[in-house]
Amino acid sequence: MTALEMDPLGVVTHYALAKLNEIITTLATGSSGVTVASVFYVGKDGVLVDQWKALLRILTKGGKGDAYAQKVASMSLAKILIASCPSKRTTESKGRPISYASAVEPLEALTAWIVAQIKNAGRLVGFCIPSLTVLMDALESRLIFVKLGGIKYVSRQLRSGSKGSSESNKKFGQGSVQQLYELVFCMWILTYELSSSQLVRAEFAKDGMAVQALTDLVSLAPREKVVRVALSSLVNLATCTADEDPAPAGTTRLDGKHFLGEMIACGLMKAVALLKDRQFTDPDIVEDVASIHKLLQENYKEMSRWEVYKNEVESGHLQWGSVHTEAFFKENARMIEGPDGDFRLLKVLIALLSSKDEEVTAIACYDVGEFVRHYPNGRAIAKRLGAKDLVMPLIEHENPELQRHALQCVSKIMVNNWEYVK
Repeated sequence: MTALEMDPLGVVTHYALAKLNEIITTLATGSSGVTVASVFYVGKDGVLVDQWKALLRILTKGGKGDAYAQKVASMSLAKILIASCPSKRTTESKGRPISYASAVEPLEALTAWIVAQIKNAGRLVGFCIPSLTVLMDALESRLIFVKLGGIKYVSRQLRSGSKGSSESNKKFGQGSVQQLYELVFCMWILTYELSSSQLVRAEFAKDGMAVQALTDLVSLAPREKVVRVALSSLVNLATCTADEDPAPAGTTRLDGKHFLGEMIACGLMKAVALLKDRQFTDPDIVEDVASIHKLLQENYKEMSRWEVYKNEVESGHLQWGSVHTEAFFKENARMIEGPDGDFRLLKVLIALLSSKDEEVTAIACYDVGEFVRHYPNGRAIAKRLGAKDLVMPLIEHENPELQRHALQCVSKIMVNNWEYVK
């Protein structure tokens, strides 16, 4: 590293890293009879050589913020490390010892660095995606990525890159669409581990964020290739099972039925209905649209209106419809107290009063107000849980529709006979 530190402009570092990556890429083909494993795993036990540490230092300490150096160093390191993964062993390398144990720690360190870049959503996200794609090529590194919370952070990054169709199309150029595609491609690969891993299913189910991100991409349809991979991921989620690696006793069963409920709550049915009317050149998209549409319709028919409402609130993606009406709350207000009487769903609804999405906030105002009207002592319960304090500032909101629903909600909380002031 002394030579690299004497390279303030990064010229030598860039050249050395580029040549190293070129060599590793050639070795990975195995065309010369020499492989990544035979060069970087030595001795009778096939232990990883110490030289990998120089690459990790560029990521964590060196590079002086040099994004190119970090991108190539992480890619090179990823290719070196996954060569040790048992799932990547080729027929030729099986007879030669390769110590996966010697590569686990650096593999975890590299994956943690990638996850941190995606979590921070900074300028290095695009530079770490190529190395993330390399890691998706081995089962072991995929599971390490999942354990470190990678699915949640990728989902968040996908949502931030796909919000607001017209605005996004102006803001995001071809490079960003490609970035969305590569991230959703990684998610798609991970969906193939759903049926065999309870951990993967649990991470995809966390906060409903993954399904929401994929639904946003399908709704936005930035490019056909993005829609294709997002739809395929949703099909895998909708058809996964929990039989091979079931959840621990007493926990929620996570399978295709669960994810279909999330998809319905996120408004995927409407998005898919619109896609059915579009002309796609890719036959895979047409097939997946038909498949997910059928699965959604069948699951929707099996769900009660209460289940539809519960899933929608839990997803945080409220949309005006038949479950946000006076008739619905007359029939279902008592269900909101929950089986344990803890009003968990009402607490989620009250939290949505602070949503950044103005339509979601307006619907939450309406629902809280209707709960107050139709549940015995609902006014006192809503006040105790802080609904009034959150709604009051919304009365002066610049959005007139939100302002109107906030005013009505406060009136319902404050006035005994709401019908007289309607």
